[in-house]
Amino acid sequence: MLLGFLAGFGLGLSLIVAIGAQNAFILRQGILRQHVFILCLICAVADAALIAIGVAGVGAIIESSPNLVTAIRLLGAAFLFWYAWVAIRRAVSPQALTTNGTEGTGLKVALATCLAFTFLNPHVYVDTVLLVGASAPHDGPARLAYAIGAILASFIWFFSLGYGARLLVPIFEKPHSWQILDIIIAVVMIIIAISLLSPLLT
Repeated sequence: MLLGFLAGFGLGLSLIVAIGAQNAFILRQGILRQHVFILCLICAVADAALIAIGVAGVGAIIESSPNLVTAIRLLGAAFLFWYAWVAIRRAVSPQALTTNGTEGTGLKVALATCLAFTFLNPHVYVDTVLLVGASAPHDGPARLAYAIGAILASFIWFFSLGYGARLLVPIFEKPHSWQILDIIIAVVMIIIAISLLSPLLT
């Protein structure tokens, strides 16, 4: 069981640590110190649910539904392009951003954005449902330990990212730093959006 736990934890962490739209959003909210706990919790719980679905063997069903995957790709790409445009607009006027909690994103908008990043990105399903699910051991106890390890990795990562971002606050007291961050976020969103659409163009 220990080996199963370590395998799940290692794979889960290696997949989630990669720079992506969801991580960029949590990083920004962490620097702003806005809604950090609830957003990290949503990301971690969503990952836990998707990992459980994947380990239970539902990944094969999703993989066999090309129309569903295509719809998610289109919606996800549209959302990412929109958020990239929002980040570019923020970069043009960085003085509108502060780290004192008086500016930024309202709770409802932050929740909706977080859920969109989580469920409109096919990469999330590929990582959690398909890759983590397909790599699960066949043995019952080891399979359970594997799932727990992968889920724990998500919780540790998101809360570490969200609350660890506060260490960067002194850097982001300057508007120029916000410009750089938002430009990076916009580029990441555009790259991911293009990668979502590329399989549909071939």
